Amino acid sequence: MTEEFERHLRESNLSENTVASYLFAVKQYQEQYNKVTQSNLKAYKVWLIENYSPKTVNLRLRAMNCYLESIGKAEWKLPFVRVQQKAFLENVISEADYTYFKNCLKRDGEMFWYFVIRFLAATGARVSELIQIKVEHVRLGHIDLYSKGGKLRRIYIPRALQDEGLSWLTEKNQESGFIFLNKYGDRITTRGISGQLKKLAVRYNIDPAVVYPHSFRHRFAKSFLERCNDIAFLADLMGHESIETTRIYLRKTATEQRTIVDSVIDW
Repeated sequence: MTEEFERHLRESNLSENTVASYLFAVKQYQEQYNKVTQSNLKAYKVWLIENYSPKTVNLRLRAMNCYLESIGKAEWKLPFVRVQQKAFLENVISEADYTYFKNCLKRDGEMFWYFVIRFLAATGARVSELIQIKVEHVRLGHIDLYSKGGKLRRIYIPRALQDEGLSWLTEKNQESGFIFLNKYGDRITTRGISGQLKKLAVRYNIDPAVVYPHSFRHRFAKSFLERCNDIAFLADLMGHESIETTRIYLRKTATEQRTIVDSVIDW
């Protein structure tokens, strides 16, 4: 069951994260049900709803629907559950904390991690995209990536970051190849980045809840809209399929909402 499905996924050119996620869901289903039937699928959905958040439920259902398509049972596909979008953004690093964080890293000579958060916050790259950046891309000023649907996503490297990054790479005597490597000289993993950022947050007394790779992508979007109110352009820069996905960045964070409420409401 899983071997054939894995072959199907890899032939579809899905990312490693997506393949792993979809296979996990199918294995999870297998552990509870020995046969794929409509009644079992509905029971699995109910179990998911009782045990997971709506976002995770939909991720599992998306995996099972993909599996059903692969075995010619697309008519059995399960409808997703509705995800209630919050009226505010949670756990996004503030511009002040981002500035403080990068200044601390630079002061302490932690240049590798300085450039990790600089590239995340100044390009809007996902961490999976960040680790694909090479010296050649920094020199060029952008990196072109293709989504599973063949859609081109261009990630621009701003001039200031490009110049600073090239100086750093010259100091390291690195002329080509991936720029974010681990101590063994291999490309660093996304998990390795996430774990170290948490440790650095603790070192500099920044709330670890707001220090994770995607937080800097959120910071990019928030800061961009504060300086250039072009949400359609931001959607393109973020690689969003729909502008509706980008609209969340028009919302305030919970902290920003509290500050405005405290300063405005005096009755």
